[in-house]
Amino acid sequence: MPLCLSHRWQPRQLIAASSLILLVACAEKPTAADALPLAPAQPAPVVTVPNPAIDTSTEIQPLQTFAQWQASFRQQALQAGINASLFDRAFLGVTPDMDVIKADRSQPEFTRPVWEYLDGALSPLRVRNGKALLEKHAELLGQIEQRYGVDRNVLVSVWGMESNFGQFQGSKSVIRSLATLAYEGRRPQFAQDQLIAALQILQNGDIQPEAMRGSWAGAMGQTQFIPTTYNTHAVDFDGDGRRDIWNSSADALASTAHYLQSSGWKRGQPWGFEVQVPGGFDYWIADGAQRKTVAEWMQLGLKLPAGVRLPAGSEQLSAALLLPAGYRGPAFLVLDNFRAILRYNNSSSYALAVGLLGQRFDGSGYIAGGWPKDDLPLSRSERVELQTLLSAKNYDAGTADGIIGANTRKAIRTAQQALGWPADGYPTHKLLDSLRQP
Repeated sequence: MPLCLSHRWQPRQLIAASSLILLVACAEKPTAADALPLAPAQPAPVVTVPNPAIDTSTEIQPLQTFAQWQASFRQQALQAGINASLFDRAFLGVTPDMDVIKADRSQPEFTRPVWEYLDGALSPLRVRNGKALLEKHAELLGQIEQRYGVDRNVLVSVWGMESNFGQFQGSKSVIRSLATLAYEGRRPQFAQDQLIAALQILQNGDIQPEAMRGSWAGAMGQTQFIPTTYNTHAVDFDGDGRRDIWNSSADALASTAHYLQSSGWKRGQPWGFEVQVPGGFDYWIADGAQRKTVAEWMQLGLKLPAGVRLPAGSEQLSAALLLPAGYRGPAFLVLDNFRAILRYNNSSSYALAVGLLGQRFDGSGYIAGGWPKDDLPLSRSERVELQTLLSAKNYDAGTADGIIGANTRKAIRTAQQALGWPADGYPTHKLLDSLRQP
């Protein structure tokens, strides 16, 4: 039944944003986003666990009815070149989706430890299926690899991470989801831009409105492109005249390769590799932003795990030191191709999973270092408290929003350094307990 709000409502509550947009609720299936300015590597992606303190009600509180919003947006779409009949067909029967509103308003209280995330991402079943598909599509992948220069194992890894090799692409109407978010979402302008792009896809004839299905946030196809990314990077690789990332694995994989190539993928280079950090190391420089050549990092005392050799020709490549679980966990030197994967999904755990899964297809990609499993990640409310306490003690952590960004990591490093601890910038319960002391 169409939702009709007949009187004026108060402005909707603002909900603090935790990322560009959560494109899926399950951390085992992250989703592609538009290219973003790269931030330093982030902790593990979050698993959506409703926080009782957060209002996740689906009561809509806009200043206008959905019909009024749709009429206004229709004029904008027509001005952007969308055909009136196409718009009316795409919006036929569309009403706000309460599930989308709830998902958009939900904020995760708990993060999933990176080691648990990787266990799911690198499951034996996913590895077996990926290896079988590499063999099945060897000729196609070779052609894509030749044209775009992106390693076939990485492409199949992204395919597996995004949709379980095309099996779980999302079942929601992209038009309805994006219309809901443009009407009542936390980032209405972003959603509106995506909605215009989705209508352009329909007008181009690549897919029919009823078949344009995706995630609650509008990500689509076998490798989960949002509409603006689709419009700039999707390709018709199978030559049927349509860019069909839903039903054509060739189009989906080639589109992903095109995106990664455009994001700075370097042909023939590795994404990175595991290293061991010596005692007494200055962890201040392991912030994900400072880059040195591999040779320079090795001169600082980093070593390779036993039996592992440095990738050929990598000595002069630019790298950053990644500590996904702080100084007590495994360490990785990550190269330009890791940054390209981050542009696909700006999560260091996702990029690490993609790289390792691609290696697992060839029988490698196993981590030698141990994870600090006795130190679970802070909850969202604990991260907010940590930021508040850091700032109260004159370590400027920025806005207390639970997002461990560059400002918070710098504040953590400064506090750790003052305490005489390794300044790895990793938020821990030990640091939180210390800051709680008067």
